[in-house]
Amino acid sequence: MAKADEKNLEAIDLSIENSYLFRGCDREMLAEYLDGLTIEKLYSNRPVFTAFRPDRSLEHLYVIIQGGPVIIRSTPLDRIIGITYAGGCFGMRNLSVGYGNVARSFPSLVEAYKMTDVVKIPVASLQKLYREREEFQTRYNLLFELREKFQYHLLNCSTYPPQAVATLLRALVYQERELGEGNRETESYSFDLPVDIIARASQLNHRTVEQVLKGMQKVKLIAIEEDDTGERMIILDPEGLKEVYSATRDKVSWWPLK
Repeated sequence: MAKADEKNLEAIDLSIENSYLFRGCDREMLAEYLDGLTIEKLYSNRPVFTAFRPDRSLEHLYVIIQGGPVIIRSTPLDRIIGITYAGGCFGMRNLSVGYGNVARSFPSLVEAYKMTDVVKIPVASLQKLYREREEFQTRYNLLFELREKFQYHLLNCSTYPPQAVATLLRALVYQERELGEGNRETESYSFDLPVDIIARASQLNHRTVEQVLKGMQKVKLIAIEEDDTGERMIILDPEGLKEVYSATRDKVSWWPLK
């Protein structure tokens, strides 16, 4: 087998093992459609591309297989409007496939917040797979829905700090649950989610975010644990977060500032 074919099959295997789009798919079937796949490492705090440029399309879909997250930053407020973890994909709304033909926004920077391994899928392979495989088309379309719902959550992000942080966490839980991630038995979710990301997504300062997280830990909505990559946030009680998300100012007893 040629070396290029071996690399292509390696990329297909990684995509099947680690991504929502290809989970459970037949390797031989995908090999008929997917050609020219490449595995690439994205380094932290380096731009990947500028999304939503007028009349500009990407040449690849990016499938995250390890690391991350990858973020989308809008300007001039430098607000984070998209967060993608391993298992997800990014670049769909800049490809002429499915709703990518009509989904447009304002130019925004896409970057790997931490080192990320991705599989890059050429748009021609993607178009053929989308056109001929209904199950893939359904999954691919769901990614657009999740992007819209994530931004909908951010639109409901109030200035009340507990609700603002809970809004972001609820958005992430919803996104990961739909992608089949998280611990289904305990209904817990684990995120590499630095304070900086929370602050820039919720438009709060870092000190305020830290105080909210301390309160959430105290009432066991979340836990903070250490692993090889640093601190990870564990969402222990998604339903409890829902209550904070919908709370008015007099209902969050653990927040001292009314």
